[in-house]
Amino acid sequence: MRIILASGSPRRKELMAMAELDFDIIPAECEEIIDTKSAKEAVGSLSHQKALWVANKERDAYPGDTLVIGADTVVALDDVILGKPKDAEDAFKMLKALSGREHEVYTGVSIISLDNRIDESFVSCTKVRFYPLTDDEIREYISTGEPFDKAGAYGIQGKGGLLVEGISGDYNNVVGLPIAELVRRIKKYIF
Repeated sequence: MRIILASGSPRRKELMAMAELDFDIIPAECEEIIDTKSAKEAVGSLSHQKALWVANKERDAYPGDTLVIGADTVVALDDVILGKPKDAEDAFKMLKALSGREHEVYTGVSIISLDNRIDESFVSCTKVRFYPLTDDEIREYISTGEPFDKAGAYGIQGKGGLLVEGISGDYNNVVGLPIAELVRRIKKYIF
């Protein structure tokens, strides 16, 4: 059975490789449509859109039992989605809002087979608490350049991990893919 990861994320690629899954990467290039204000519902919908787009595109190129994995991750504070910052000022506002508070990181994952036999989605949530941050600490972190391509303006697997007081849930979910849960779910289709 083949697996296609419908994402170009280097972090998701690393997690899939760590799990020793044999997979191809075909990033979804679909327009992302969010039709809900709920962060949890949004990632579920976006992951499904991505997996379905790749499944439809590759249906004739791969065997029917091929599984397509789509994923989407968001950071939410009080159920308001914090996307990637537009600039340093936007990153500062996000990090200031997260300072000393707990927020959620949601990752939606969808598994679709090319023969339409499998169409499953799930959402994983991890709670993350930041230390109280001074304005200087926030500016110093922004100066690393790390916040600009990260939802919520931080990367837990990088220097942003120094801002985190603790987490409740799956660390890999915050990185971008709840790999342990994903592996458990796809094993029932592979074996």
